[in-house]
Amino acid sequence: MPPKSKAAAAAAAEPVSVEDLFTSLHRHIQAGDSLQAAKVADQVLKAAPGDEDAVRCKVVALIKAEKIDEALAAMRAAERLPIDLSYYKAYCYYRQNKLQEALDLLRGQEETVAVLQLESQILYRLGRMNDCMNSFEKLQKFKIDSMDLKINIIAALVAAGRASEVQATMKALKVDLTTRALRDARSFELAYNSACSLIENKKYSEAKEQLDLAKRIGKEELMVEDYGEYDIEYELAPVSAQLAYVQQLQGQSQEAMQTYVYMINTKTPEPDPSPIADTSSLAVATTNLISLRGTKETADSLKKLDQLIEKSTAPNRLQLIESLDFKLSPRQKEALYSARVLLLLHTNKIDQAHELVSALIGIFRDSVFPVLLQAAVHVKEKNVQKAEEVLRQYADKHPENSKGVLLALAQIAANANHFQLAADSLSKIPDIQHMPATVATLVALKERLGDSNAAASVLDSAIQWWKNSMTEDTKLDVFIREAAAFKLSHGRDEEACLLYEELVKSHGSIEALAGLVSTAARTNLEKAEQYEKKLKPLPGLKGVDVESLEKTSGARHVEGPQDMKVDVPEEVKKQKAKKRKRKPRYPKGFDPANPGPPPDPERWLPRRERSSYRPKRKDKRAQVRGAQGAVTRETAAANASGSSKGSQTTSSSKAPAANSDQPKASNKSRKKKSRS
Repeated sequence: MPPKSKAAAAAAAEPVSVEDLFTSLHRHIQAGDSLQAAKVADQVLKAAPGDEDAVRCKVVALIKAEKIDEALAAMRAAERLPIDLSYYKAYCYYRQNKLQEALDLLRGQEETVAVLQLESQILYRLGRMNDCMNSFEKLQKFKIDSMDLKINIIAALVAAGRASEVQATMKALKVDLTTRALRDARSFELAYNSACSLIENKKYSEAKEQLDLAKRIGKEELMVEDYGEYDIEYELAPVSAQLAYVQQLQGQSQEAMQTYVYMINTKTPEPDPSPIADTSSLAVATTNLISLRGTKETADSLKKLDQLIEKSTAPNRLQLIESLDFKLSPRQKEALYSARVLLLLHTNKIDQAHELVSALIGIFRDSVFPVLLQAAVHVKEKNVQKAEEVLRQYADKHPENSKGVLLALAQIAANANHFQLAADSLSKIPDIQHMPATVATLVALKERLGDSNAAASVLDSAIQWWKNSMTEDTKLDVFIREAAAFKLSHGRDEEACLLYEELVKSHGSIEALAGLVSTAARTNLEKAEQYEKKLKPLPGLKGVDVESLEKTSGARHVEGPQDMKVDVPEEVKKQKAKKRKRKPRYPKGFDPANPGPPPDPERWLPRRERSSYRPKRKDKRAQVRGAQGAVTRETAAANASGSSKGSQTTSSSKAPAANSDQPKASNKSRKKKSRS
């Protein structure tokens, strides 16, 4: 190897200036070469230790290069420097799914656009949707016209259960959902989130249109970016899963099931087979498929669900695969774990269900669904009292969040014939006391308890609530009619009469008027006659004499056409009216003064049907005990008689055929015949 020249050696020994290094750093950043930018930033720090710009450039370059651990190490090395890197550290914790630590670092910082965006993302993953919306509302004050921000705001509203506010929010954000506008904006995510809000509002047809639109726009956009066929399916898997869910809600179960099975089982071709859907879409498809199957194919459903959970030897530890834990929303996690517990119960794996529920109680401390699952396990074990105790304790500790718990408690108690507990549980839910289903259930429970007064008071309270309500869809007439029928059946005729009268004055229905007349006839005849005049006469009843009709003995069935007007003479009527008195006829020799013991009540029954009848024993002497194939005497006699009959029949025939079974005559008989 030839030796280097002196000029080259001098150039190598001469240090590069910081300005040149920053120029090189800027060039790598513009080119998107993050790893090379991080290396140049290290060179800058060697030349100028503690340079703030170099430290920030190195941290950002490592984050963009997905080197999160190295970025955190660089920030720890710069802790002694007077540089605030809290935002970058919070972002690294967010990427590592250390959400609470990331949120703690952002507290107290200036509410810039970057800080608010990161805070909203962290709150979204934590499931704190109302706080997330507060962060988005603060972001709107900066008047940022960003499509990504609009998409995130709509997604947060849907996840927070505020789908009814989506349409108004989109108008305020000036979001255009027409096909042309969405294609120009290249935003199928916006159409997807809009469809999710429509699903929450139960507008399934409109949601399907938005999802079809999102799929078309997404395909066009991804094809322009040279995505392959399977890559396009992978990117649009959430849209496909949501379309299948809409089909499931619309009753198209077979079509939805086909989509779920295709998403779960289909993989890309060799040499590198992989699922055509992301893990979160696979989890949604699997959970929905299990709900469609119900109690069918439970073993296969459990196997598919186990593929989404990592195996762990630690007790009461649950971990979803591939960071699925923070990709799914809290509602989706609840559905997934609930499906697993129910499958374990259907397959009679009670011990595993107990372990899973115990783990869920430790993980979801502020949630209701582990408590409901725990009660379901106890019911499966037929330990109803334990289930009721679990639900009652939770309802007492968390009265503000116990509506579902109280409903479950009422159902379990009613099935166990604990009617008082079921009624008390329903009575503790104030916002459904006026609903028809709740009122009907409470009335039925009170009747089972034999407390008709309490049942009547439930109906009266419901009537009073609907009288004071300002809703358009009122149920007042229904409750008044049912309350009147209930009180009439329990002998409260006057109260029922007042209710029917109120119903007639408010609605004027013919059924209510007929009920009022029939009820008032028992309590107030004048009122019955007053309202009876308002009833329309029935056709064909003008010439009917009511008094003569009451004296008749009733209608009789007569064959053929008959003249109903028959003149009966008065003498015949008197003869029919007189009844002959005959003396009772007694058996011969019977003295009515001394009747003796009463006759046998079974004397008219056949002897075989009387209680004193004892059948005769069979003659066991006729039985033959011996080896298999032995013949009884009766059978032998029957065979002998049958053979003789057969021989007679054969001999009487005109042209008897030769019978090989017929016994041949002996030689002695032949000799006797020849001698004669």
